[in-house]
Amino acid sequence: MSAATLVHPLSVVESGARLGERVKIGPFCHVGADVILEDDVELFSHVSIVGATTVGAGTRVFPQAALGGLPQNAKHKGGRTTLSIGKNCTIREGVTMHTGTDTSRGETVVGDNGNFLAYTHVAHDCIVGKNATFANGATLAGHCEIGDNVIIGGLTAVHQFARIGDNAFLSGCSAIPGDVIPFGIARGNLAKLRGLNIIGMKRSGLSRAEIHAARRAYRAVFDRSRPISENLTAATVEFANFPAAMKIIDFLKSREKRYFLTPALDDDDGDEDADAAA
Repeated sequence: MSAATLVHPLSVVESGARLGERVKIGPFCHVGADVILEDDVELFSHVSIVGATTVGAGTRVFPQAALGGLPQNAKHKGGRTTLSIGKNCTIREGVTMHTGTDTSRGETVVGDNGNFLAYTHVAHDCIVGKNATFANGATLAGHCEIGDNVIIGGLTAVHQFARIGDNAFLSGCSAIPGDVIPFGIARGNLAKLRGLNIIGMKRSGLSRAEIHAARRAYRAVFDRSRPISENLTAATVEFANFPAAMKIIDFLKSREKRYFLTPALDDDDGDEDADAAA
């Protein structure tokens, strides 16, 4: 512990915990013996961090967050598993994130620059990419894989083992029962695809040509006149020179027998405004 690290006298930091430089720990916090807090981490108050948990540099954790708890999985046998939280994350009030399961992946991983609003939950064995935004009450079941730049609306729940592709947008109060393609917008209970997240694609720097190709690929892949397997084969050839379109196609080709979201029957292929769909 460096001289610049501040620990409030009403907090408990167990022997063995490793604290970086300029760490700040407010009152009534509990930091377990197997915890690593990297440089410039700040715990405001009433924060519990236990288990084999690493919190990346610059991350801020607000009151009542509970990080590194045992997985809510009956198959866990009690072995050492981990939770790794990236740099510069914001973890707001009441957020929970659990370690992995020793009969499964064994680790839960959260990428850099995540913004987890109040009462969000990241379950055991999940992988969350960079720049994630989880609005209040967003929930992941176990074993989910969340890509980069994903936005999950408030009170939305994602089914266990689901994959959410890069730059996808999950609207608030939705139930996500399966995989969501990169750039997809999903909405409803049970959710269906509602076009592509065009605003997110523009923000990520994609060119107009790439965006138009991705929209054409979306329509081609989900053309109901043929099986999706045939559509994917044809689309692989047609859109081979368009990386954004191929990201969607490759995501679906790698699905094996997984359940994935498809467009609603009343979908007119129009893309929603992701900001308005929150």
